[in-house]
Amino acid sequence: MMTGAYDMMRQDTTMGRPMASSRIYDDLRQRILSLDLPPGTALTRADLAREYDVSQTPLRDAMQRLDQDGLIRIYPQSKTLVTRINLAQIREALFLRQALETEVAMKLAREPSPETIDRLREVIAMQRQVAPDQAKLRRFQELDEYFHYVMFEGAGHPNLHALLRAQTGDMDRVRRLQAHSEERLGLILEGHERIVAAIESGVVEEAIREIRFHTHKPDDWADEYRALHEDYFT
Repeated sequence: MMTGAYDMMRQDTTMGRPMASSRIYDDLRQRILSLDLPPGTALTRADLAREYDVSQTPLRDAMQRLDQDGLIRIYPQSKTLVTRINLAQIREALFLRQALETEVAMKLAREPSPETIDRLREVIAMQRQVAPDQAKLRRFQELDEYFHYVMFEGAGHPNLHALLRAQTGDMDRVRRLQAHSEERLGLILEGHERIVAAIESGVVEEAIREIRFHTHKPDDWADEYRALHEDYFT
């Protein structure tokens, strides 16, 4: 039920592309965002083609998309590297995210949809199930992403979520550096619940306030992580 819907979110960014290319793109993207492939890692096409058991064509398409996302840099006739985290890019992504999600929250609050509200609450319930298990942190983060996708879809703008997702890779990597304590995950869930309650109330100003609070980051948000992982940042 929900897993199928999450797969639909991923399909929004892969329509018209070969299945193998989309599968490789999704997997490599997740490995980069989770820091399984940390910044500076060299990627060899021959090795990846063997690992994924594919020809060069779908692999090339997947890697070109990752290059467009800013997650890898392809140097023709030379090498391909996982990019380092760019703080300026993070600030721009945060600005874009807050601008888009504020508009989405406004639209949802003006005409609250019981179906969208039910779906959002279902995502929160699933997050609560996996939150205590650190081994399921990746699943928690996928559901976190899906929560915001449901908002965009409910507002009639799923493609804007795909646009936003392509710009937030560096921000997602910094979030992966954070200590995800049970308390922190609880705060994320509380934020989601407050957003849903504000949308359901139909009070636009409250919805704006909650989404801005949820998406706000201080200017020095990533600085402490840069100090601890200098080799990960530009």
